[in-house]
Amino acid sequence: MSGLRSREICLAARPSGIPTPADFTVAWTDSAPLKDGEVLVRNLYMSVDPYMRGRMNAGRSYAPPFELGKPLDGGAVGDVIESRARDFKPGDVVTSNFGWREYFVTSPEDLHLVSREMQPLSVYLGALGMTGMTAWVGLNLVEARAGDVIFISGAAGAVGNVAGQLAKLRGCRVIGSAGSAEKVQFLREECGFDSAFNYKTGPVLEQLNREAPDGIDVYFDNVGGETLEAALSALRLRGRIAACGGISGYNSETPRPGPSNLFHITTKRLTMRGFIVSDWLDRRSEFEKELSAYFKAGKVKNKETVVKGIEQAAAAFVGLFQGQNVGKMVVELA
Repeated sequence: MSGLRSREICLAARPSGIPTPADFTVAWTDSAPLKDGEVLVRNLYMSVDPYMRGRMNAGRSYAPPFELGKPLDGGAVGDVIESRARDFKPGDVVTSNFGWREYFVTSPEDLHLVSREMQPLSVYLGALGMTGMTAWVGLNLVEARAGDVIFISGAAGAVGNVAGQLAKLRGCRVIGSAGSAEKVQFLREECGFDSAFNYKTGPVLEQLNREAPDGIDVYFDNVGGETLEAALSALRLRGRIAACGGISGYNSETPRPGPSNLFHITTKRLTMRGFIVSDWLDRRSEFEKELSAYFKAGKVKNKETVVKGIEQAAAAFVGLFQGQNVGKMVVELA
């Protein structure tokens, strides 16, 4: 299928502070005929995630930095349009890391086959995708178990809401923080959190102490900063921290001071574990089996905010840092 034109989003400039749409540009590319062993995919949905902000800087973060003038990458789910590879055929649904573009050509090892039966297919970017697996990995890492009191920051985001739902299924008491009354209501009424609070309406530690007067056993950190400091104060003896992210500092132009109370790690014998989900891909099938069963049974919900059109991808990404998403932020391309 030569001559196919595709739009892709490139990084036009390295952002200073919060990114703006001017930091991105839309480019056109033409596809060449497939070679043996190659697959042509049309993306249906693409993911925008906070971690991508670090890759827009010049230094290394989660992975090598995005190159100026080149298309960005990230999670995507799409249809196989044409294949000259034995393991894929037209009509197959696949996930990949080739987001931020409408079409792409690649080799089979860069694709992961998923079932069309799961609807919407964007669930493979949320609860059944890398964000859901991030929640699953974090809970496993700190051995969250029945009876634990767990506090999750950024709880209405893509990772946080799934982490809370999974923690409830494990028998934990779950507390979440979020940035609006709407999100607090979502956590309580749709995700089944035992309690939740709006971190913008008062000091985090005061609100956390009110919701957990006897302390917490586990902190799932998506935010860092003031919230990490509050959690360190609230954690009980031998508490555990899953260090997943720190969105409060992603757009800081100079490094922020660390929590003033890190000595709690020593006095309370705390454990703090950082992780990157890609280190756990050897357990992907285990995750997919467990989460697919929960999703089919209605025990885990997939909440998403959908923006339509690849030309809106940059605005959707910027919206992550303005609190515009409830659940997973997804861009629908087709």
